[in-house]
This record gives sequence, structure tokens and C-alpha cells, in this order.
Amino acid sequence: MKYIIVLGDGMADEPIASLEGKTPLEYAKTPNLDRMAREGACGRLRTVPDGFEAGSDIANMSVLGYAPEKYYTGRGPLEALSMGIDLSPGDVAYRCNLVDVENETMADFSAGHISSGEGKDLFAALQPAIPEVMVQAGVSYRNLLVVHGGHGSTSTPPHDIVGQGIAGYLPKGKDAELLLRCMEKSRSVFAHHPVNKARAAAGKRPATQIWPWSGGKKPAFPLFADKYGKKGGMISAVDLLNGIARCAGMEVITVPGATGYLDTDYAAKARYALDAIKRLDFVYVHIEAPDEAGHMGSIEEKVKAIEKVDEVVGTILNGFDGVVAVLPDHPTPIRAKTHTRDPVPFVVRGKGTDNTQVFSEKAARTGGLGMKNAVDFLDFLFS
Repeated sequence: MKYIIVLGDGMADEPIASLEGKTPLEYAKTPNLDRMAREGACGRLRTVPDGFEAGSDIANMSVLGYAPEKYYTGRGPLEALSMGIDLSPGDVAYRCNLVDVENETMADFSAGHISSGEGKDLFAALQPAIPEVMVQAGVSYRNLLVVHGGHGSTSTPPHDIVGQGIAGYLPKGKDAELLLRCMEKSRSVFAHHPVNKARAAAGKRPATQIWPWSGGKKPAFPLFADKYGKKGGMISAVDLLNGIARCAGMEVITVPGATGYLDTDYAAKARYALDAIKRLDFVYVHIEAPDEAGHMGSIEEKVKAIEKVDEVVGTILNGFDGVVAVLPDHPTPIRAKTHTRDPVPFVVRGKGTDNTQVFSEKAARTGGLGMKNAVDFLDFLFS
């Protein structure tokens, strides 16, 4: 038997008055997800263990069966692995956003979804000014900062504090003084950089500074093939997910046109999944777009993103006769514009049936598969 999971990042939500009291998942046209519900079975997953923040790193590790209590060291080192950076034992890698801070308030956690090329130019200018650390440009606002011989620090993810003053959320801990110095230096380097001048001329948000967060040292996962006896693959445009996959020894499948945003090539993701499953036993298709829309607070974009996820599911259902599961990793409610730790709905074709007729947060509460812990989910699928 072969298996495909389609993970709609942040797809779950709360009822919204302007959507007739429905959630975006209930409101969206999802004929393929509803077909799965009718032909399969639904349930709910607890994806965030007690004591952990509701991050995509924690939730996706859990869905893949890697208990965060045992294996999580931070988001930064997972993204470093995806970028091909081989961390030394004393290195601490931090996720490093390009952000827009105005009047000491977090105006935008992504600097207006700055392009990767612009980010690369900004980091090229910044590196000589902060030689005591290494910065590495990634995809758009998602970048990396490595402290050699670091000791760790905590700071709040910038997407959690949009519209709030930053004073209470700055780095704290043994690396904090160094990180704060790097943040201050980035302000002066970026202030008159040509990238920001060009963005201002085009009416776009600037990248006013860096924001390092979720640092940690290189983790050690058991290999996916050893853990489950199956060859697994990952399809994602997000460094975090690819880093988790590399840590687990899964094949990282690059899809041309996959951006990690609302404009990603959804059809290509489905095609590549169907091709990959011919040689693999398990493929994890991660789609970031619903989460991006949730962080933006855009109801319209979230509904569109969910409908695109449904199209991916339809292509896979029509071209694959194995077990298919669809779920979010966590909710990203429009109201909150950030992640919450509530259980998420899931639907599976190929593991029995129940009386569910549609796929939604509400319908999953009475699904025949009940409530499960995410770390047990693959054991359930593969059993």
C-alpha cells in the first residue's frame, strides 16, 4: 500500500460573520474534500503538545511522528539544514525574518512579502557590518542567522505580534545582547539601501530590520525509513518543511513554480506528487497558501487558497488509488492572524468509512475516527 498526505497549512479556522457564520473551510467550494468525507472517514488531531507554541515546526514534526519533546531544538536549525548549511556542534541557528517595524511597532512580519532577490541584496550589505555572526538569505522574508559558539535566546515570532509594540518581545537570554546589536545594525544598513528606496518608490513596504527567533542547535532524528520501513518524500516550497524532511532522510522533491505563497503552482504540486509516489511509499504534499492568507487576515484569499488545495486533492484522487489523508497542521484564524493550538480536522480515504458527508471543522467533531494525537497519525495510517 502507498500513502499521500496533503497538508493545507493553517487551513482550519473559526466561524466568520461575513461568511454566513461559516468557517472558510465550510464556505469554500470543496467538492473533492467532501467526496473524501463521503467515501472515507473523518476525525480530529491534536498537533501541538502541551508546553509548546502552536508553530508549523512543532505541528508538522508531530504529524510526521517525531515527538517534539524528544527531537525539537528550534525552527532555525531545521531551516539551516534545508539551505544546505552544515551546523557545527556549537552553532545556534535562528530563523531571521526581514520585517517592517514602524514607530517601534511590528507593522509587517514579511516586509511586504519582499522578494528573494531583494532579501539577498540586503543580507549581502548587512553581513560585513555584523562579522561576528553569519547571515544567509533564503526565500523572501524567511532567512537565517547563525551564531557560532552560541548559547541560545528566546524571542517572539514576528507574525504573532503584528500591530503590537515590539519592546516586550525582543530577544532574551545568553545570545540576546549579540542579537539586539545585529538588529540595531540592520536598521542602519537597511535605512538607505537601494532595495528600500526602490520599494518606497513603488509604494511597497520596506524591510526596516531583521528579526531573529526560534534558535537552536542541530537536531538528530531517527530516519523515516528506519522508523516506518517506508521510503518517504516531501513536496514543499518552505525551508522549514524541507529541513524536517532532510533531518528524517526523506527525499526532498523540488517543484518548479512552487513559491510557498498564494501564487504557487498548485497543479504542478499534484503532478509531482503522483510522479513521486510511483517510486516512493509515502509523499507529504505541504501547501503553505492558507496559512499565508490567515496571517494576512484575508478572508477572500483564504477561501481561494482552500479551493486550490481542493483542486490538488482532486487531481491526486483521480490519479492514485492508495490511502489519501488531508488535514491542516494547525488553525490560523482570520481573527487572530496567527496560529492557535486547537485540534484540527482530518479526512482519510482508504481507512474505513463513517457517516460524515462534508469535510469541515464542525463535521470532523463527530467523525468516526475520533480524536488522535498527531505523533500517532502515521502509525494509524500505515497500520
